[in-house]
Amino acid sequence: MRKTITGLALSATLLALCSVAEAQQAKTHRIGMLFFGSRDQPHLASFQRGLRELGYVEGKNIVIEYRYAEGKTDRLPELAAELVRLKIDLIVVTTNRSAHAAQQVTRTIPIVLTTGDPVGGGLAASLAKPGGNVTGLTVLPLDLSGKRLELLKETFPKITRVAVLWNPASQASVAGFEEAKGAARAFSLQLQPLEARSAEDIDAVLAGATKARPNAFLTILDPLTTLNSKRIVELAAKKRWPGMYPTRQFVEEGGLMAYGVSIADLYHRAANYVDKILKGAKPADLPVEQPMKFELIINLKTAKQIGLTIPPNVLVRADKVIR
Repeated sequence: MRKTITGLALSATLLALCSVAEAQQAKTHRIGMLFFGSRDQPHLASFQRGLRELGYVEGKNIVIEYRYAEGKTDRLPELAAELVRLKIDLIVVTTNRSAHAAQQVTRTIPIVLTTGDPVGGGLAASLAKPGGNVTGLTVLPLDLSGKRLELLKETFPKITRVAVLWNPASQASVAGFEEAKGAARAFSLQLQPLEARSAEDIDAVLAGATKARPNAFLTILDPLTTLNSKRIVELAAKKRWPGMYPTRQFVEEGGLMAYGVSIADLYHRAANYVDKILKGAKPADLPVEQPMKFELIINLKTAKQIGLTIPPNVLVRADKVIR
């Protein structure tokens, strides 16, 4: 009789444990994604792939609420508040601006940054110990504007004057422009600053840039330039400038060359933060990670269209060549 009771008790315990395990497996997580830009997000697929690799299937065990500010900074707080009202488990943001907007409405919901400068932007105490509710990946203080100018000069040795598109209202862009100024002196290049604080400014400054006769073009990485990448590439192509851009996105849209951090890789790695936080880790204790993958992308199709030749010694170093 005692054996029977013991067996029944054991069965009941195992059944209860199985029920708890099944309930945990069946839990559907809800996260938010807050974009500064538009619905056309070239790196989103990398993040989604990262989630799938970790066992998260959108619509099955994870729901993602997407919100897009369409380049309007004043919309970010409203969209962040909307996500908080949905009682999400965490918010994934793609720029410092988005992170600040999210942090204004919540200091408790974890925030994962895919690209930005959390320490320089006052969002985290340090890379090793963020200390608050924001963690993720950073592209700063690393800046590659100097390396981009070096590659531009190596590819086109005869260039002497480079038009530089930058945003003086952006901390990241200012840092990039300062880096470019130092590199320009080293390579005996003159810079022609093209200041743009809005999409409208981009058209205006590029239209008037030919007066100083630049013979090359550099774009500094910034949410504004990224959001308007296609337009920038089109305008530079019309002027037949050898253009150097900060990310692959510009070259895939028709730009000549890009050297920089693989943004797709950062988005992919952001999925690891989501997984750790959903499993109980605190953002305050998760170190901010820096870029690990850099890439040189060259568009030979564009080179041919504007009558330029890429030297073999540069071409051989490219991670991707668009033909």
